[in-house]
Amino acid sequence: MRRLRQLAERTPAGRERYVDLLRALAITMVVLGHWSVTVIGRDAAGQATGHSALGDLRWAYPLTWLAQVMPVFFLVGGYANAASLTRLRARGGDAAGWLIDRSARLVRPTSTLLLVLTAAAAVAWLRDIDPTRIRQVFWFATIPLWFLVAYLAAVVLTPAMYALHRRLGLVVPLVLVALVGLGDLGRLSGPEELSYGNYLFGWLAVHQLGFAWHDARATPPPAGPGVPSAAKAGTTAPPPAETDAAGPSTPDRPGVRRRRLPTSRRAGLVFLAGGLGAVLLLTVLGPWPVAMLKVPDERLDNAAPPSLALLAVAAGQLGLILLLRGPAERLLRRSGPWQAVIGVNLVVLTVFLWHLTAAILLIGLLDAVGTLPTPAVDTAAWWAWRVPWLLLLGAVLAVLVAIFGPVEARSGRHRTGRPTSRGTPARSALAVAGYAAVVAALLVNSTTPQQAPEPLGTPVRALVAYLAGAGVLRLLRSGWGTRG
Repeated sequence: MRRLRQLAERTPAGRERYVDLLRALAITMVVLGHWSVTVIGRDAAGQATGHSALGDLRWAYPLTWLAQVMPVFFLVGGYANAASLTRLRARGGDAAGWLIDRSARLVRPTSTLLLVLTAAAAVAWLRDIDPTRIRQVFWFATIPLWFLVAYLAAVVLTPAMYALHRRLGLVVPLVLVALVGLGDLGRLSGPEELSYGNYLFGWLAVHQLGFAWHDARATPPPAGPGVPSAAKAGTTAPPPAETDAAGPSTPDRPGVRRRRLPTSRRAGLVFLAGGLGAVLLLTVLGPWPVAMLKVPDERLDNAAPPSLALLAVAAGQLGLILLLRGPAERLLRRSGPWQAVIGVNLVVLTVFLWHLTAAILLIGLLDAVGTLPTPAVDTAAWWAWRVPWLLLLGAVLAVLVAIFGPVEARSGRHRTGRPTSRGTPARSALAVAGYAAVVAALLVNSTTPQQAPEPLGTPVRALVAYLAGAGVLRLLRSGWGTRG
């Protein structure tokens, strides 16, 4: 508590606290959503199994328009990435240094999860557990890595995409939305391969809006009497410590090419009404499912890959975010709520990565002692079990966060914003290669069928590629390849 109080007191006056709140809320909703819809049963061999209850809860499909919060995470991710990148560049850093620095917060907690799960899988294999069963458990525990693949790709593309944003502004997300529409046509009428790009284009479109939100928030340092501007002084003045980043260097272009996101209450109403109208047309009258989360046995999935319907929901969520911004900012000026937000954000990735492992551990524990309830979905017994189920899961996850959260918290202290040396071209290439290896490894793990016999839980080639990529990024974070 003392550290949280100190961090709250040291918060820069210009920090957009609302972004931190949205990140914390998004991950919390993901965790609670996954836990809440879990149905525990038994297979023919009597072993505990789990699946989503959404297929039996059709009345809940419209609720997924709020429960699907990955667009919110990419929105705030775009804001945060734009802020840290521009801040680092204002202090003399480069894109490669930013990528290397960013990898500490993202890759180290992920490495911890994968190494622990791989070690557990190896022990299970040595104890003659069926490799197919090992893979099934590993697959379930690493479902969150599906999202991380897309987000790491967005991170590594941030320097290039932010440069494109500075040149073309809101044209960029509009083009990306059009590409998503083309991919949707491929899914509906073929060839289906056209839709594969939506995994990237859809999330990048939302990420770009985060850039535009940052530019709307960022303002140039004041230059009044007694405060010399960079132009007056003939030097390049860094932005003051309390601002998120340097402001726009040139005026916005008119029309859709403007770089700043409209953030007024009127804009919020337009986004909300437009998004809701579009999603109703695409789902009620159009071909897309109403649910924005994966539903068992549905032919189409709005989230894998992202569809136009999901982007319409993202627009509506953006409108709601803008409308709630004022009350939220007033709340976050209070020390208690702001300390709570800081506390969650210190370990937010750890919470996300380990929340399904917590479910596996609790199911295994209750099954081992013969007290695992398996009520049918949507019955009174199933609903009554939701409260103790969530409380027990929260307790297990709290233990996991206490053990593994310090890895992320320590990584968070290695943050962008300090002066840094510029790297060599080889260092830049290695940084991109390290990210590429990590992304490729996580993608191979996520696309490997859960029934595949994998003694280590994940394909060996994926494990080797991941360790190689993470090792390269760790070497670069140690300072190799810099020139002062």
